[in-house]
Amino acid sequence: MSKQQLGKCFVRFVLTFKHLLGRRNKELVTAALVTIFVLILRSIGLLQSLEWTALDQFFQLRPNEAVQERITIVEINEASLRQVGSWPIPDSIIAQLLRKLQAHQPRTIGLDIYRDLPVEPGHQDLINVYYLLSNLVGIELLSHNKNASVSPPPVLSQLDKVGFNNVLLDSDGKVRRSLLYWHVGNQVHESFALKLALLYLQSEGVTPQHAKGNPEDLQLGKAVFHRLQSNDGPYVGVDNKGYQILSNFVKVGCKKFSLDSCGFRKVSMRDVLADKVSESWLKDRIVLIGSTAPSLQDFVLIPYSSRLIGSAKPIAGIELQAYFINEFIRAALDGRPLLKTWLNPVGEWLCIFFLAYIGAFVRWRIQHVSMSILSIMLFSLMLIGSAYLCFLLGWWIPIIPALLTYIGSSIITTYQIASQQEELKRSKEFLHQVINTIPDPIFVKNEKHQWIVLNEAYCQLIGHAKSTLIEKSDYDFFPKHEADIFHEQDELVFRTQQPQEHEEEFTDASGKTHLIATKRSLHKDAAGNFFLVGVIRDITERKLMEEELKRAAAELFRSNNELKLQEDYLRYLAYHDTLTGLPNRKFFVEQLQESLQWAQRNHSLLGLLFIDLDGFKQVNDTLGHEMGDRLLVIVARRLSNCLRGSDTVSRLGGDEFTVILRAIPKAQGVIVVAEKILATITEPMVLNGHVMKVSASIGISIYPLNSHISETLIEQADAAMYRAKRLGKNRYELA
Repeated sequence: MSKQQLGKCFVRFVLTFKHLLGRRNKELVTAALVTIFVLILRSIGLLQSLEWTALDQFFQLRPNEAVQERITIVEINEASLRQVGSWPIPDSIIAQLLRKLQAHQPRTIGLDIYRDLPVEPGHQDLINVYYLLSNLVGIELLSHNKNASVSPPPVLSQLDKVGFNNVLLDSDGKVRRSLLYWHVGNQVHESFALKLALLYLQSEGVTPQHAKGNPEDLQLGKAVFHRLQSNDGPYVGVDNKGYQILSNFVKVGCKKFSLDSCGFRKVSMRDVLADKVSESWLKDRIVLIGSTAPSLQDFVLIPYSSRLIGSAKPIAGIELQAYFINEFIRAALDGRPLLKTWLNPVGEWLCIFFLAYIGAFVRWRIQHVSMSILSIMLFSLMLIGSAYLCFLLGWWIPIIPALLTYIGSSIITTYQIASQQEELKRSKEFLHQVINTIPDPIFVKNEKHQWIVLNEAYCQLIGHAKSTLIEKSDYDFFPKHEADIFHEQDELVFRTQQPQEHEEEFTDASGKTHLIATKRSLHKDAAGNFFLVGVIRDITERKLMEEELKRAAAELFRSNNELKLQEDYLRYLAYHDTLTGLPNRKFFVEQLQESLQWAQRNHSLLGLLFIDLDGFKQVNDTLGHEMGDRLLVIVARRLSNCLRGSDTVSRLGGDEFTVILRAIPKAQGVIVVAEKILATITEPMVLNGHVMKVSASIGISIYPLNSHISETLIEQADAAMYRAKRLGKNRYELA
């Protein structure tokens, strides 16, 4: 076997050996990278919507469940509204409806209509009914903001027959959670659905208790209601105020194969008032009264609202309460599973990593494209099927991270296989030409540091014929100091068996010195002989260019810094008063517009103060303009010191100043600031031995109390300031 053939064989062997050795590491690295990427996506909430969609599809696919004849909805539909002729419905009609329902002896009655204000006629009659019905529950709307809350009927509140009907919406507008308890102030409130369910269960001998395993959880009969945490399931940082649970909505079917009889039993208010409702539909049931009329727009979306084709189908708010009540009662009495999540994040991370590794492992071993695609599809169906079975058993297992990691690692491994195959193809082509024509100078040395293989490019670079160089060493052709460096680098590769790259000086046969970068690597042939392969790049011109680029970059950096400083200075001059250093009129106008936009978005108050000094002209006339300027500087400093960091004080010109007060909790706060400014400005000043005292007249306008438009606010504040002048100065006036 010739030396050239020997070189080809050992390089081919090395490439194959490295290919086999690095495969398992690639699987682990791929799995780790894909896992980290998916966990990052999950931690910032980008997978929430996909998980919700998957959950909704599981709800859609689950089998129908038999309707439990426990709940009847008395719906206020369009026909009932037309019969009454007004909205809200008069108290006399509500009282009549409650009496007729109570006559049929329902177990509980839920009135899902806000009745915080009297609706005459019949208000006293309705109050009497409230006292008579011990099984009646009304509603309220809770909020930490009193302006956003709706109070319950006072009588029902005194009798503790009220539950809140607040609804929790996910960011896609759907209801997937229910709220059992909520603390507002120091008072705990029960939800409307829970209160009705507890009344119903009380007659079954079921009362709420602390769970044995976790006293913080609620136990009702056979069910334990686990409180939702902010990062349970696919949720990321969800607002878990109060006592929330994930709702495992029942999938109610249709009775008698009629779409009109789907879901819970419904009767119209008109039929109840006309005594057209069977007693069996009301007796010993939970009767819910609420709106289903489209004109009242009391509708929400739940997982069953999704449609693969067509628009989503919302349900009425009273139907949502029926779903909640039915879920609570069936869980307590029948042991129907509630929806739980995987509470161990470490276990979930390990599972995701395991699936990523399986994806890479299988793809490496099934390299046929069609078979690989089939295996991905089958395994994905298995994952989805397993998650669906868990869902039927009451577990919400996040499926999207598992699918993404498995499919992602398979795709990345596919790319690695393709890259490896392409690399092997290129290596074969390279090996075929390595002893022939290669642009880069290449040499191969044996363990005696002798050249045994050289290409033409190397011979041209050194300036000697190949026949002269073969089986010779560096000391035969290069200066000793260069040969010492070459020998030292070669020996390092032989000793460590690790590739090395080193920059060196190289003197050719003509005496010209080059700067070169030599990459050395060690290879072994089938017989166990080691060979050192070196690849050389002439970097003389590159080094010169690098030095030139470094100088150019330094100069460019210096120029950019100078331009930036100049730009910052010009911007400062454009937006600030040169005397006081305060923002000028231009900056004030822009800040006012931005502040108004922020106040509109955040529903906040904004105050605007126009300030004009009293007696400033006298200072100028008596002491000169220089003293007047110094006085303005002092006033500017005092104004800045008595305001918050979020407020803006500007000088419009002369002795006129403006103040923008952002995020004011109430209008009285603007007056407090104005009084503080007046007290600050009137403090005596000493200038060149002269004690002087000035005051100010202040005009105030407030957004949105006075106007929503910046120009109007400015005009009103300016007019109020002049009014303060006329009324005696040293005071403030509101627009």
